[in-house]
Amino acid sequence: MSTFIAAFVILLAFFLLMSVGYLIKRKAVQGSCGGLGVLGIEKACDCDEPCDKRKAREAAEEARRERLTKDRII
Repeated sequence: MSTFIAAFVILLAFFLLMSVGYLIKRKAVQGSCGGLGVLGIEKACDCDEPCDKRKAREAAEEARRERLTKDRII
C-alpha cells in the first residue's frame, strides 16, 4: 500500500509541476519532434481530392458560418 501511495504522490507532484510550468510560460505541452512533419506530410489527409465525409463536414461548416453571418445582430 505504501508503494501505491508513493507512486500516487510522485505522479501528483509531476502534474503539479507541469501545471505551474504552463501557468508561468503560457505554453502548452508539446509532443515529440517526430510525427507526420518528419515524413514530409503537411496534413493528416494528404489526398488530392477530399473524401465524402470531409466534403460533408466542410459543407456543414460553411453553412453554419453563413447562418452565423446572416443572423448576426451586431
